[in-house]
Amino acid sequence: MKVLVIDDDPDVAQVISLCFEMRWPQTNTISAVDGTEGLSMVESESPDVIILDVGLPEMNGFEVCREIRRFSDIPIIMLTVRDADTDVSRALETGADDYISKPFSHIELLSRVQAVLRRTQKLPLSNSEGFFSSGNLRIDFDSREVRVNGDVVKLTPTEYGLLYHLSRNAGRVLTYQALLSKVWSEDYEYETNLLKLHIHNLRHKLGDNPQNPVMIINERGVGYKLIVSE
Repeated sequence: MKVLVIDDDPDVAQVISLCFEMRWPQTNTISAVDGTEGLSMVESESPDVIILDVGLPEMNGFEVCREIRRFSDIPIIMLTVRDADTDVSRALETGADDYISKPFSHIELLSRVQAVLRRTQKLPLSNSEGFFSSGNLRIDFDSREVRVNGDVVKLTPTEYGLLYHLSRNAGRVLTYQALLSKVWSEDYEYETNLLKLHIHNLRHKLGDNPQNPVMIINERGVGYKLIVSE
């Protein structure tokens, strides 16, 4: 596994590298000190996961994340300031798959990385049909391609995972806990705010007005369901 750390603090990069050496000795941890170098290394090194700091000089982490998402769906975990809800929201809106608040423990870091890598695995088909179609939405499960009105929609691995499970259970409510467990892991069972932010971004990308959705409906206090239309 190759991990790219984009952080201007060499101590943080070193701590992260040590965390991986202790748990997965075969991990190759590389680092970049700013956004420009980080973007270049994403293209040249093809890492399996990116750990990206919000507070980078010149080009901040949000801008770097947005640029990465223009050409890659490599899992991104952003490092944010503790209790900075606006940072968390912006991180997910720009395409991050998860976030970790500073300071963090090595156990939390490794758990988050393991969870986000699990979500990038190709999801198995639950029946013989390789596609889903409803209204202007079409999903090709074999290629993981999502189209709305015929146009390809780029989703992060997490967003695709949510859409996959919602579409495979179309018309049925999936509880918050079920979605968190399926798409993240059982350790995320109570991270409902994280789920809501990703659902908001997924709705936006699918053209489903987050303020007045008609495709992905929230059953208040219970969960979400994908509405099937002709």
